[in-house]
Amino acid sequence: MVSDPATLELRARDFWAALSLIALSLFFLWKTSAIPLFGDQIGGVSGITWYDSAAIVPLGIFASLLVLAMLLLINAIRSGGAAQALSAVGIGWDHAEALRFASIAVCLTAYIGSLVPRVDFVIASGLLITCLIYGFQHARPGRMLLSSAAMLLSAAYALIANFARSEWGAHDDDLLGLAFWALMTLVVLWQSRWERLLRVVPVIALVAPLILVMAMAFGFRQNVPARTGLLFSQIEYHYYVTLRPLWSE
Repeated sequence: MVSDPATLELRARDFWAALSLIALSLFFLWKTSAIPLFGDQIGGVSGITWYDSAAIVPLGIFASLLVLAMLLLINAIRSGGAAQALSAVGIGWDHAEALRFASIAVCLTAYIGSLVPRVDFVIASGLLITCLIYGFQHARPGRMLLSSAAMLLSAAYALIANFARSEWGAHDDDLLGLAFWALMTLVVLWQSRWERLLRVVPVIALVAPLILVMAMAFGFRQNVPARTGLLFSQIEYHYYVTLRPLWSE
């Protein structure tokens, strides 16, 4: 049980964040359950084997998110955060807390609602990872606002300029997202002079989406969001044209 008031307040915030993440992951797991997984039939046509199902990747992502959220919730309860959260202090209005949750909501909404369908997956995910780690590592208002602005401006342009499905293959929003990602990376590297932990953020933001998108496309044979995106289209081209013939001969 934590006794420090400041730490207790953080654990109270973790409690509310965990509940929100649990609700979010359960919602998307429920939506994913509509995708055939075990050879279901659609229109009289038998589905493919389970490991080729389009449900595999979202099930893995949101199941992992659910597990992590449960662990966060358990830690918050054990540390006294639940009691603090359910007290008048935990429930009361807090400007900093409201800004934190609003900023996270802006980033996630921009990513899911606008960037994922239209912007290259690696670029959109790299930008999101960079903004979330940098913006909310220490819950500093300036960082949160900068991260939210980068996500919101990139998403707003993608939504306005390429709203129609027929325009989702355009690369102008990819280039803008890449520019915001590069800008945020420069900010992170500049700040890493004082916070050495931030040095790994650019690596995580690049490697994690690359591994995920290649596993989706070439491992599990899944549909990749924004498949004609600026970076993934090149990855897919060189995989089938340059690399695959090397071990197919």
